[in-house]
Amino acid sequence: MKAMILAAGKGTRVRPITYTIPKPMIPILQKPVMEFLLELLRQHGFDQIMVNVSHLAAEIENYFRDGQRFGVQIAYSFEGQIVEGELMGEAVGSAGGMRRIQDFSPFFDDTFVVLCGDALIDLDLTAAVKWHREKGSIATIISKSVPLEEVSSYGVVVTDEEGRVKAFQEKPSVEEALSTNINTGIYIFEPEVFKYIPSGMEYDIGSELFPKLVEIGAPFYAIPMDFEWVDIGKVPDYWRAIRGVLLGEIKNVQIPGHEVAPGIYTGLNVAVNWDKVDITGPVYIGGMTRIEDGAKIVGPAMIGPNCWICSGATVENSVIFEWSRLGPGVRLVDKLVFGRYCVDKTGATIDVQAAALDWLITDARQSPPSHTPVERQAIAELLNTSAS
Repeated sequence: MKAMILAAGKGTRVRPITYTIPKPMIPILQKPVMEFLLELLRQHGFDQIMVNVSHLAAEIENYFRDGQRFGVQIAYSFEGQIVEGELMGEAVGSAGGMRRIQDFSPFFDDTFVVLCGDALIDLDLTAAVKWHREKGSIATIISKSVPLEEVSSYGVVVTDEEGRVKAFQEKPSVEEALSTNINTGIYIFEPEVFKYIPSGMEYDIGSELFPKLVEIGAPFYAIPMDFEWVDIGKVPDYWRAIRGVLLGEIKNVQIPGHEVAPGIYTGLNVAVNWDKVDITGPVYIGGMTRIEDGAKIVGPAMIGPNCWICSGATVENSVIFEWSRLGPGVRLVDKLVFGRYCVDKTGATIDVQAAALDWLITDARQSPPSHTPVERQAIAELLNTSAS
């Protein structure tokens, strides 16, 4: 069976992570989110998978290749062009990406599934496809019910009693919401749907194709299903996803590494004197990370591989990406550290290099400062602490 993963977006709402990592490659405890999607598709018999790529396309293609090691076949549709010797992504929209593949050669010749590449799901795709076919639908949205107070964060799907889609509401207020069923970005289509997708132009599934299907009265349905769906469309979503995995709330993601103490997991060759650090789980510490004596880590927290947590540093309820060095005495609570950026759980970002704070957070591969910066000495005196 055939499927498509939508992987061409720039992921602007997940910056700064997506400056260098495309959304489908964002790691959930070291494993790209798209890899979980491939496992789900394979489990339900979808073993021929098209992936449209654009932004940082090579990162996706070089990791997944032709899909052999994941038990599937993968091919890629690049959206963009070469400008002055460099690949420049130019996404053509989710429906435009489908059309581009079909115009190249009619790949989608039977019922097929389309998934957005930025969510963790454990959906029973087999049951969903069965329902879709029984309805005689040409397009089906897999929806999910959320609490009324959360509807303003999503696109709401309005259906009649038979499940036929009647209208959409994009992030309505709680008072205006006509439904609590939201669009999860998981779709089932018949090849007939290509009659309604124009060739050679940018075209979106949610904002253009679906309203068109409603307008013409096509057999277009939505099925609400109860399944785990963890969207990582924004930085705060990603932060909550990591937290959910560490707390055991996301059942289809296992914490990697070796459990060295209750709730404390490590990768290979972590350099730490367990008797001289204060670590409270759940915590994951990646391989070849150094944690100096006197450091404190309070979970849920993830420390990526090849990090360096200096003496007196505190990491609490935070996510630290690989190759991060946290200087002596640094205190991070509810933060995400990615390269030169420090992000709070609302998504507000500080460029520590531009702010001249790279003596606090820097790349672990750089040589540490040979002397205490004036700024650090002043802060230490203000707090009446040691700057050593």
